[in-house]
Amino acid sequence: MENNKEINQEKNSTLSFGLPAKVFAHLISYIFHPLFVPLYIILFLLYLQPTTFTGFSDATKLRVVFIVIINLLFFPLLSVLLLKAVGFIDSIYLKTQKDRIIPYIASGIFFFWAYHVFKEQAQYPEVWVSYLLGLFLGSSAALIANIYFKVSMHAVGVGGWLGLFYLLSNSQEMMMTWPFAAVLVITGLVCTSRMILKAHSPFDIYGGLLIGVLTQFAGWYL
Repeated sequence: MENNKEINQEKNSTLSFGLPAKVFAHLISYIFHPLFVPLYIILFLLYLQPTTFTGFSDATKLRVVFIVIINLLFFPLLSVLLLKAVGFIDSIYLKTQKDRIIPYIASGIFFFWAYHVFKEQAQYPEVWVSYLLGLFLGSSAALIANIYFKVSMHAVGVGGWLGLFYLLSNSQEMMMTWPFAAVLVITGLVCTSRMILKAHSPFDIYGGLLIGVLTQFAGWYL
């Protein structure tokens, strides 16, 4: 009897912990959705690492933020919503590999366009241009990987973020210890959240992280 009570107590404690954990995992997944990552990065480079965008006025910085929101967040999100509206995908959450094909292609087009626009204007720093190139390469690599397994978009996003900050920490005079540590923690939270929600297998997560990091290295050195 006592053993049964202990087992029931353990089950109850597990269930009580399950809901808060899932709510927290959903929250982390939304806050650090891969479409938001470029916005977080540009805000960091503009306002927390001002030496990157030297000589930019406040109005110009706001203009850059607006361009990023439109091209790297709004248009990809709008594409997914339109695809759902016309029935090309089953869910805006892109739960299957099939649903992810067209959004990957559409996002890749917008990412490449943003890279090309910023690259052609010499006033923008190379670190931002290289990130955009890595972002395009990451989405392209994820599209190919999606043929074989459901690679985690979240992991690709935070992997690119982690890769960029690692490169910055090894090339900039500015101290990048706390930003890199913060992104490392965020990466752990995001990947753990995706597994708590059972949205991906560990292989999907590790594959996404590897793609995100390696494509940022490729963008940087290219």
